[in-house]
Amino acid sequence: QVQLVESGGGSVQPGGSLGLSCVASGSIFSIATVGWYRQAPGKQREFVANIAGAGSINYRDSVKGRFTISRDNAKNTVYLQMNSLKPEDTAVYYCNLYSERKDYWGKGTLVTVSS
Repeated sequence: QVQLVESGGGSVQPGGSLGLSCVASGSIFSIATVGWYRQAPGKQREFVANIAGAGSINYRDSVKGRFTISRDNAKNTVYLQMNSLKPEDTAVYYCNLYSERKDYWGKGTLVTVSS
């Protein structure tokens, strides 16, 4: 069983930066695709970014050039560095691990961008 624990959320002003981390339990992390989704109030959960075990990376268009995803397989950790944050980035951010046709989710961490 995989467990995911996010950290690093908080409040920031527009234009600011935050970094998120997600630590995974289990032994499949290094071969899994891991990433981040977010859910704003009253909206559906949406894809933000992911990184495959082999290293290929995908971002949603609205975060390209502002967010950077990375992983450290030795620490079973995936990171999301968020720069130039906008109010529309406000959401609960969820860590996701996908492996062998199964999705695993963290409980989420709140990011609030407001002046």
